[in-house]
Amino acid sequence: MINATIIEHYRFPWREGNRFQLLVDGEHFFPSMLAAIEQAKSHVLLEFYLFESGVVADRFITAMVAASKRSVQIYLLLDDFGALKLSRHDRQRLVAGGVHLSFYNPLHYGGLRRNLFRDHRKLLLADGHTAFIGGAGITDEFAALPNQPHPWHETMVRITGPCVADWQKVFEQNWNHWASPVVNLPQPRALPQPGGSPGRITLNSPSRMEIKRSLLKRIRNAERRVWISTAYFIPSFKLRRALRHAVENGADVRLLLPGEHTDHPAVRHASRRYFNYLLGRGIRIYEYRPRFLHAKIILCDHWITTGSSNIDRWNLRWNLEANQEIDDETFTRQIEELFLSDFMQSEEILLDAWRKRAWHHLFREWFWGKVEMWLERLGHISDRFKS
Repeated sequence: MINATIIEHYRFPWREGNRFQLLVDGEHFFPSMLAAIEQAKSHVLLEFYLFESGVVADRFITAMVAASKRSVQIYLLLDDFGALKLSRHDRQRLVAGGVHLSFYNPLHYGGLRRNLFRDHRKLLLADGHTAFIGGAGITDEFAALPNQPHPWHETMVRITGPCVADWQKVFEQNWNHWASPVVNLPQPRALPQPGGSPGRITLNSPSRMEIKRSLLKRIRNAERRVWISTAYFIPSFKLRRALRHAVENGADVRLLLPGEHTDHPAVRHASRRYFNYLLGRGIRIYEYRPRFLHAKIILCDHWITTGSSNIDRWNLRWNLEANQEIDDETFTRQIEELFLSDFMQSEEILLDAWRKRAWHHLFREWFWGKVEMWLERLGHISDRFKS
């Protein structure tokens, strides 16, 4: 049973000497991730929420099996719900190919509350030297394919340096809790990189709210800007208050959210019921138009957090999440340029026009907002009766 007592400290400290490479969209991050598997000599560790049979999954399965034949140890931990669309044939290919395959929190008939806990992390580690983290899944949705002309807009970050050893500890702890055989790999010699930058891993789980706590602290202390890109936005009262205070302190606060392209329209409608409050307090809101915005990046002044975590109450309540915090001038400029480019491809929602929207928009926001509030209340009730 997961301990609901919130842990107040951060598991990992800030570490100097890391290098971070921003990879935007599947056309850039998938080849780099596959190359890391193909060049691995010792071990490859993968932890993903979404892993669905298709062209992209086939490429990764082929690379993992080939690496296993070279005596590279491959450990693949998938969320049981997120892997529902991984075919039996592909599962058999992995196991027959020597891949250690396991599933986080297997779904149980009748175990409603237990089934809500999911592993939403996205992580690939190669040889204890290189890590990839971000918001992508191993699915065709992120790839520009003939049957997928509008791939989801997402980012991954390639990491070298001391933070890689921490990422390996994150993977090993989760694997050793849920899977076998036990992972017992040598501690990575991820040495500080010349000219590298500070970084820190933050985690979220029902018992560890590091990502949320760090984010609120940064927003409250922001002096120049708070720019947030997230696929799902259901803000808590504390987050709404922090954003309001940031505006009052003179910060430029902007939200970059999905437009009509989304995999969960109901979440978008529930999110929009907060727009009137936010716009009325000087927070600027942009809806990304070209395709589904799935990226999860927050820029507060020069500080960045990116990884698997969205900004919605469900995500922060039930999921295992992991983010990389970065304090690097060059990387900050790259993130700033990405935001500015995405703002240019978005429609800004203005308060006057928003207040004149059609009645059916109001109804959908009201209805899905009620559903969201009911689910949140249900979560609180279940907390009282858990063993």
